[in-house]
Amino acid sequence: MKARQADSEGFVEHGGVKIHYEVHGAGGPTILLLPTWTIVHKQIWKMQIAFLARHHRVVLYDGPGNGRSDRPLAPEAYGHRAQAGYALAVLDATGTDRAVVAGLSRAANWALELAAEHPGRVLGIIAIGPAVPLVPYGPPNLDGPPPELEPSGVRQGRRDPVTHWGKYNRRYWMDNHEDFLWFFFGQCFPEPHSTKAIEDGVAWGLETTGEVLVAESLAERPDRDTVLDWCARLTGPLLVIHGDRDRVVPLQCGEALAELAGGRLEILDGGGHVPQARDPVRVNLLIRDFAARFAPPRPRRTWSRWNRRPRRVLYLCSPIGLGHARRDVAIARELRALHPDVRIDWLAQDPVTRALEAAGERVHPASRLLACESAHIENEAGEHDLHCFQALRRMDEILLANFMVFHDVVRDEPYDLVIGDEAWEVDHFLYENPELKRFAYAWLTDFVGILPMPSGGEREELVAADYNAEMIRRVERFPRLRDRAVFVGDPEDVVGGGFGPGLPSIREWTEAHYDFAGYVTGFDPAAHTDREALRAELGYRPGEPVCLVSAGGSGVGGDLLGRVAAAFPEAARRVPGLRMIVVAGPRTDPSRLPSHPGLEVRSWVPDLHRHLAACDLAVVQGGLTTCMELTAAGRPFVYVPLRGHFEQQFHVAHRLRRHGAGLRLDYAGLDPGLIAETVATEIGRPVDYRPVAGDGAARAAALLAPLL
Repeated sequence: MKARQADSEGFVEHGGVKIHYEVHGAGGPTILLLPTWTIVHKQIWKMQIAFLARHHRVVLYDGPGNGRSDRPLAPEAYGHRAQAGYALAVLDATGTDRAVVAGLSRAANWALELAAEHPGRVLGIIAIGPAVPLVPYGPPNLDGPPPELEPSGVRQGRRDPVTHWGKYNRRYWMDNHEDFLWFFFGQCFPEPHSTKAIEDGVAWGLETTGEVLVAESLAERPDRDTVLDWCARLTGPLLVIHGDRDRVVPLQCGEALAELAGGRLEILDGGGHVPQARDPVRVNLLIRDFAARFAPPRPRRTWSRWNRRPRRVLYLCSPIGLGHARRDVAIARELRALHPDVRIDWLAQDPVTRALEAAGERVHPASRLLACESAHIENEAGEHDLHCFQALRRMDEILLANFMVFHDVVRDEPYDLVIGDEAWEVDHFLYENPELKRFAYAWLTDFVGILPMPSGGEREELVAADYNAEMIRRVERFPRLRDRAVFVGDPEDVVGGGFGPGLPSIREWTEAHYDFAGYVTGFDPAAHTDREALRAELGYRPGEPVCLVSAGGSGVGGDLLGRVAAAFPEAARRVPGLRMIVVAGPRTDPSRLPSHPGLEVRSWVPDLHRHLAACDLAVVQGGLTTCMELTAAGRPFVYVPLRGHFEQQFHVAHRLRRHGAGLRLDYAGLDPGLIAETVATEIGRPVDYRPVAGDGAARAAALLAPLL
């Protein structure tokens, strides 16, 4: 799912080739993001679009040969003059008089040609890893016989030897297209832990063909004298961004271009060929700041002296479900008890914003700018199936967009403390850009360690271990970036085993790098010891058997709700007087669920924990919050973890086993008969769980308070 949809889009034709373009945002000046080698399409800019479109108008398009544009096989369709023509046609079609033009690799040539030949259309140029013919470099002869080389090892997490540049060969593209892609994108991304970027590149490359790459390779390209002439005729500013570990285009090309054209050179130490994908925060800020010189000055701002600044906290609450909101509100209340003068702003998304507003909390206005993570998760889900690790990886575009919103908030407003409850984007990109931290920062989580699902095979084992290794190395390299890391639970709640081959034990590492707050229920279980009074208050009749069915705050659990609701007639036959209440949640349409006489379907229930404490049985998904609330309340419950969801399958299940809580069922065998039988067997059953302490919120607040 994309972080932002286009405000407008269309096709333009030039030289008989149809080109697809998009326009995002309305603020000026316009930034034109050029396509590059046809091996990828405009999604190469996916990490830039949402952020830049909040500050500027952004135009981008698929070059010929990929994406939604035509795939001609005539070389002249890919020549540099044709490429400049596509850019001009898109500018005309979008009503763009002048633009800041940004180009990656080969596109730097087209940007230079546009600026030299059509100076009235170009405000300035940003050239990233410019593949310009100013210094000798290049792969082996494209016309040689196809090499007999072993398959790329990049898929297995290994680097390919230099000899594999022999695959940069027309016949090899035709015969071994996918293997070439794995090799080439392995070269594009020499930075450690680049598995997702490489996978993206391979996927985009598979949207075109070896025949198209061959046709493009035969096109006319500018020579050195032509590029020198263009450089001499530039009238606008130039910014060159180049990684010093670029294995595709050497840094000397960027240095030569900046020197000859009188531009500024920004060297990315350790960066590869596609930094806008691998170091997107830095590149986004460089592009934004470069384009800002052509925009009107910002409105007046006020700076306050230290003694005029109130004590302020920015609280980031994960939007996946509502459990985080309940515990975070409880922590916030305890934090206010320790610091009565503190002001807490919340940067959050639906459905969390509904819970926060119902609790009387202040939601920051910038929350409306956040891309919806819950919608992405629901889009990734199948029938009671969510591969949350892969869904998180495929959410990279959304996470980056939301980090940039966070960046702008903390840039413009002074905060003493930022609290991130599983705010993955903030944690990840702060470690990528530690210089941006200008506040105390606390990280909260209730699990540590990505665990691969067996169905993912060797590739998932490799990628999960790679993600864990990256996290470990960052934390150990910048130990004070997290001023406090709080595990919501006890050391025994951390799973056993290791992070991966050659990596440490999960529990030992967590104990060394986290403080433990105990579980945060978000309510006081002792307040619900008089169940009969609570039931009467909620409208339940004395002795009435009540089964509550809930699947969390996202829309992922709709299939489970439907199955349990469909089993109600049989369950009611087995349990006389059964009252079953299905809570659809804020993102599930109640009308989608089965309807039976006597079955109650409710939408979002703000005080769900009170109903859970009052019920005689709950049937729930495997989410930690709901399961632990039932455990704390001492109620019998059945939980059905999402298939593919490593947190529910492993981390939550481990914690529930430790507490001796809940009956686990697998969704695959969950037919109406089994559901009805389980309801009849479990409803009202006495339980003896390990107690859940009720002081977790106070303990967490006590850990956070010194940071203020």
